[in-house]
Amino acid sequence: MSYDPVQPNTPIIPLAEIRRFVIDCMMAVGAPKNNAEKLAENIVEADYRGFYGHGLNRLEIYLKEVRRGVCNAAAVPKELNESYATSWVDGNNGLGPVVGAFCMDLAIQKAQKLGVGLVVCKGSNHFGIATVYTMQALKKGLIGLCFSNTPPMVAPPRTKNVLQILIGTNPWSMAAPGMRGDNFILDMATSVVSRGRIEMLKMHHMTIPSQWADPVTGALCPLGGTEDNSSYKGYGLAMVAEVLCGILSGGAYGPNIRMLGHFDKVADLGHCFIAIDPKCFAPGFDQRLSSFLQSLRQAPRIDRDRPVWVAGDRERLHMKAVDEARGLRYVQELLDACRRLAQELKVKPLQPLANR
Repeated sequence: MSYDPVQPNTPIIPLAEIRRFVIDCMMAVGAPKNNAEKLAENIVEADYRGFYGHGLNRLEIYLKEVRRGVCNAAAVPKELNESYATSWVDGNNGLGPVVGAFCMDLAIQKAQKLGVGLVVCKGSNHFGIATVYTMQALKKGLIGLCFSNTPPMVAPPRTKNVLQILIGTNPWSMAAPGMRGDNFILDMATSVVSRGRIEMLKMHHMTIPSQWADPVTGALCPLGGTEDNSSYKGYGLAMVAEVLCGILSGGAYGPNIRMLGHFDKVADLGHCFIAIDPKCFAPGFDQRLSSFLQSLRQAPRIDRDRPVWVAGDRERLHMKAVDEARGLRYVQELLDACRRLAQELKVKPLQPLANR
């Protein structure tokens, strides 16, 4: 399911104006401008690409974490240990997008010198959409991979109560460069859907499908849904992310991570970033990838009005629609929340297109 960027009855907000608003809000709670800009870039990119559950919808959570002292908006990440191709980073409890950009930049630098770079960090916070970091590598002609652990929201298969919500939605992303901008860009949760997707359904007053979450405990289902439909695979993919992010980094993992919406302790999230230079392998990677992507898109369709997509196609169509509309429309509930934030933080409210 996707959400039409041109919903009726709410004003169009230009992307630059959304970015300005996020920066102003974050600076109002003490974030240096550079850090506020990193977070704003991630939020705007999320909504631009159609990942509404991780965009402006999440601004209030970032602000609450900073104001309640469980996230340091001014923190600068630092390397704790490195080898030629690897680095271990402490995010110093900083904003996730700041930590993520720092780590992927290190991975890119190592890949440009050695062909591959792997960076693992602890001490981070929610870092928005993983696509932003894999695209950092993509823009340099590299393959990018990114993993993160998250607060526990998923019950492993065969568990039965809320006390067994032991693992996060633990997202993965991969971006690989094709020809002339025709790239493969995957961003996925290892649960049936992300928590942000649930939040957006609630905001749109839509019913949450029973296959997505346990109706009693609220636990999200692993990718696959039920054991008969291979939920053990989603569970296993979530564990791969947990091993690379929480266990390897020395940060929090599984049920030790602070629950979503709680502010009693730092999150101490872990992330993993990998950059690979395809030029170190068989020549013509981008040509072969683009040829493969096109063959998939040209496969015979079940429904002539529903094209065969590859990862990244839906987002490209969404961005095209946003560009044509000259901005984004949000549900009134979110616009009202932003208006309250502007009053509380004494910043300029979001300005619709017609009023600029």
